[in-house]
Amino acid sequence: MAVVIINSTLLDGSMQSIHSGNLAQANQSRTDFLNKNGIQPEATTLVRLKYEGDDYCRYATIDDTFKGDGIVRESTVVNDALVVTRPQHALFLPLADCIGAVLHDPVKNILMVSHLGRHNLEQYGGTRSVEFLQEHHNVDPQDVTVWLSPAAGKSNYPLFEFNNRSMHEVAMEQFIRAGIRAENIDISPIDSSQDANYYSHNQFLKGRRDNDGRFAVVAFMTD
Repeated sequence: MAVVIINSTLLDGSMQSIHSGNLAQANQSRTDFLNKNGIQPEATTLVRLKYEGDDYCRYATIDDTFKGDGIVRESTVVNDALVVTRPQHALFLPLADCIGAVLHDPVKNILMVSHLGRHNLEQYGGTRSVEFLQEHHNVDPQDVTVWLSPAAGKSNYPLFEFNNRSMHEVAMEQFIRAGIRAENIDISPIDSSQDANYYSHNQFLKGRRDNDGRFAVVAFMTD
């Protein structure tokens, strides 16, 4: 199975309601974006995040019964990454400045969408994402391809715990440590904190953006 990956931009509207914002509008933006790209909202699952507690490496494998969860009905799962094993089941991850990592094993037909921000990376979320796939799906890391979404660069969002390197640099290092081939890692060249086509929470807080919102990464396997 091949994998399809798309991401929204500011023009598509915010993909998440921010700070008690307009939830109906965010839901409409999600639905419009999915429909525009020929993806059924009813076949899509939200990767829902929560910044609470001290565990930011929460992963789960879901089946088709979770289709529509968080998109056409209330979300029922909170995880930092979700895994699917069947085609035409899209995973939808809203982002501000963090990385949306799409891991795909074309041999075992496994797809994971993993959120990698500062909290996750400090807990070695890149490495642990691969370890989850190994433990629960017996993947060979050398078969896995990784795509890393637009994210804030180190000029505006350095990771102090990693010698001020960028999230992309640290994530790539963690994936390679887990056995992913360097040539199988595709990193978006877009810096969300510098490209005005993307929402950037970091730049909004600094007064450099008028709107605070989230863009989205969506991925699914084809038949």
